[in-house]
Amino acid sequence: MSDTTYLYLFRGGDAASPPRSPEEMQRSMQKWSSWIEDLAKGGHMRGGDPLEPAGKLVSGKSKIVTDGPFAEPKDVVGGYLLVAARDLAHATELSRGCPIFEVGGAVEVRVIRPMKA
Repeated sequence: MSDTTYLYLFRGGDAASPPRSPEEMQRSMQKWSSWIEDLAKGGHMRGGDPLEPAGKLVSGKSKIVTDGPFAEPKDVVGGYLLVAARDLAHATELSRGCPIFEVGGAVEVRVIRPMKA
């Protein structure tokens, strides 16, 4: 049985927490790097990047453009990872090591369903 690819969406976290010192930010980045490195060493990491905080939302039949695809800081998607796992339970378990939980953030774990060409 081959692994399935899952999407981790990182919500809240730094965007929803009080500003931190440069030293705290550095420690946080080191934790993120270590966690991602562990995923890679385990053969789970498939890709991902942080997202810029600014963005546009295009919505409705009239395709109305507004700033930011979010209403509250806790809903801000700050980045994503693509992760290979056996099943949803395994992908969810792998997400538990994410440093975002230390600052009140959340990881949304979603299966990627390949589109048929």
